[in-house]
Amino acid sequence: MISSVKSKHISNSSALVSTLQDLGVDSVFGYPGAAVLSVYNELADNDFIQHYLVRHEQAAVHAAEGYARVSGKTGVVLVTSGPGFTNTVTGIANAFADSTPLVILVGDVAENYTNDKIFQNIDIESIVKPCCKKVLKLKKGDDINKILNQAFQIANSDVKGPVVFILPRNILEANFENSDSVNYFNQEKVNFDKSDIDKIVEEIKMANKPLFLLGGGCIDYAVEIEKLISKFQIPVISTLMGIGIYPSENNLYLGMIGLNGNEVANRALNECDLLISLGTAFSDRSTCKKKNFFENLKIINVNIVSSKQNVYMELISDVGFFVSKLSEYEINKSYNRWLLELDLYKSDCSFEENISAKLSSSLVLKTISEYTKYYEPIVVTDVGQHQMLTAQFFNFNKPRKFITSGGLGTMGFGLPAAMGANIAKPDNLILNITGDGSFQMNLQELATCREHNIPIKIIIMNNGYLGMVRQLQEKIYNKCYQVEMTNPDFVKIAEAYDLMAIRIRSIEELIPALEKAINHNGTVILDVIIDSYENI
Repeated sequence: MISSVKSKHISNSSALVSTLQDLGVDSVFGYPGAAVLSVYNELADNDFIQHYLVRHEQAAVHAAEGYARVSGKTGVVLVTSGPGFTNTVTGIANAFADSTPLVILVGDVAENYTNDKIFQNIDIESIVKPCCKKVLKLKKGDDINKILNQAFQIANSDVKGPVVFILPRNILEANFENSDSVNYFNQEKVNFDKSDIDKIVEEIKMANKPLFLLGGGCIDYAVEIEKLISKFQIPVISTLMGIGIYPSENNLYLGMIGLNGNEVANRALNECDLLISLGTAFSDRSTCKKKNFFENLKIINVNIVSSKQNVYMELISDVGFFVSKLSEYEINKSYNRWLLELDLYKSDCSFEENISAKLSSSLVLKTISEYTKYYEPIVVTDVGQHQMLTAQFFNFNKPRKFITSGGLGTMGFGLPAAMGANIAKPDNLILNITGDGSFQMNLQELATCREHNIPIKIIIMNNGYLGMVRQLQEKIYNKCYQVEMTNPDFVKIAEAYDLMAIRIRSIEELIPALEKAINHNGTVILDVIIDSYENI
């Protein structure tokens, strides 16, 4: 989309804000500084775009990620030069790993002084280029409107991801110039022959134990995929990023695969004779680092980019386009024997409650899932044991309901991402399930929650350890623990931010606390004291 900005009597900062509005941007997450104050001055006069002042720039990016992943729109971040930018790098890398469309607007020192020793001068492009999709820089004479449109186009094409737009202060403050000097990013439309679909249909007909694998690249095509799978009656597994694309409560869904995956899903993956993979990157966490994973499975892989693996058949295609073509075919084959075999696996692998004198995270999360399922909450996790258990015990029947850091595994992601999720969907119940370690990485954002009355419900699984690391040290390094945590009193911290908090030490206290939290119109912290030595 090209905006209507034409006047040469406005600044580039004014043109930037006008173009953001024309692009439908209603929320910007940021932190001001001298290099971008001209933009902030324009935002102050804009009634359409709401700026959310975070307390740390990393949190701005995570909040934009949560907003983007829940809304399906592009998240926008605005930060200043020097450390304002460097604080965003972890968030940008996280968005890149999880293919989240963002545009990060970064102020820079005046263009004429970049070679001198000047305050907050840093080589932004060299730092961020390896962990973002594209770096654009505004130069003298450029049309900022057209380059910003280009940034949004790149962020949302092919494999989506973050685009960094560098804005030198002197050019931001200069007059807007309308120009045609911009090279647009042209997405190459990749198609395939009808013979490819014919061959895949024949493979499905010949298979006795076919299986669909859904990854994060399917997120925009959940409805079409559900119809296809219902028509073919072929069972489904997912990666961590694919959770919720197919309804978890449907009998055809077996669960998440991988190192911390569902036992039934992993067993089905090992025994299937045809794997149809849609929108999947085949990360080491999904393949369990098996060197022979691709040798032992007949895999048909469909993705917008190549898996770079030796699979049986690969189509470089938009997943939605492929699904629409495959849906035109009839299979006319029953897989009831395979489905019955999988049902027996399910009964063999049913959940057994961990009997312990101390409160277990498994029981806590199972209870929370059951109690909140009628609200259809959006669940945002941090990284660790609680993340994997949430993936197992919650039923996500719609896409964009489970938001987590998958590819990079970034602790501190959860709280700001939950803020962004609430801003995108203010009428939804938002649960932030986190650990005591992860929560402390960005707990300063409680101030942002309080300032904007963001009513997320934060559930801290407090075990006094970095649980996932402790588990690895127990299994591999002979219990040489170096991750014991002396935690602050999280209830008192909540009180310092003028927020509600409840400490929970028994399962009997959990439901009443949940009820109070959900009924409270504001941010609530539930500090759940769990078994320090529970493994998953």
